Amino acid sequence: MTSRSSNRALRTRHKAHPLDDWERGWLEHWSKAGSAGYELPKTGAFGAEAAFLTEVRTPEKEKARLKRVQDEFVRAVKALYELGPAVTVFGSARFKQDHPYYKLAREVGRELARAGFATLTGGGPGIMEAANRGAFEEGGVSYGLNITLPHEQAPNPYVQKTIDFNYFFTRKVMLIKYSCAFIVMPGGLCTLDELFEAATLIQCRKIGPFPSVLMGAKFWKGLQTWGRHLMKHGVFEKEELGFGRITDSPQEAVELIIRSMPVELRKILKPQQPHTTSRGKPR
Repeated sequence: MTSRSSNRALRTRHKAHPLDDWERGWLEHWSKAGSAGYELPKTGAFGAEAAFLTEVRTPEKEKARLKRVQDEFVRAVKALYELGPAVTVFGSARFKQDHPYYKLAREVGRELARAGFATLTGGGPGIMEAANRGAFEEGGVSYGLNITLPHEQAPNPYVQKTIDFNYFFTRKVMLIKYSCAFIVMPGGLCTLDELFEAATLIQCRKIGPFPSVLMGAKFWKGLQTWGRHLMKHGVFEKEELGFGRITDSPQEAVELIIRSMPVELRKILKPQQPHTTSRGKPR
């Protein structure tokens, strides 16, 4: 076979198997990932692996880890238990100020403040910053639950209070526990993790039912298709497909949340008056 024919056959095969790029990307990523952080004994049959694997588990170290987790929960509960009706906004940290999704999230924060909700986010940049910023500019309550990362993610400047977390799962528990609704902006793996965590808890009646609103109809179209695919395979019921209302309107999203609330909870909302200028400057 000539080189030209070989290249043509390769292109044809790639068209016939669109997952080739997915598989190639997976292999390239993990070939550069380095050794895994398994915990194995440093003696005996695993002696050779111990040179590049991590430490051995011990009861003492496990108890210390549990204590750190408990302390993180206690600190977060003390900081959040008096927080009034709050809505958590999930979304990507990667969108800049000039991106349409940043502007949309900023308007979401404004609408939440106008309705009297506190805005909770992961406290970082991108969508999180935008939602906090909108709430801050509108005079509303704006909190950030920041995760400590190797590259030292700093809290965005539009939060009135920051709670730092070492563990993703403790932060996620707090973001869900202290919310009466969830607004999910476009995002990546972390956003999807948070979305499906909330959806699973609602589906299994562990929380709520609280409304989950997905902002950005074009972005979430693929998720709708995937949901129908799951339903065809019998792992999803038809009535479960609507776990997230999809809209492009921040006003509609907030109105939906208000309508879902018990009358007693609506009475304690303290709406802010809409205005066109920012109140003060970020800290």
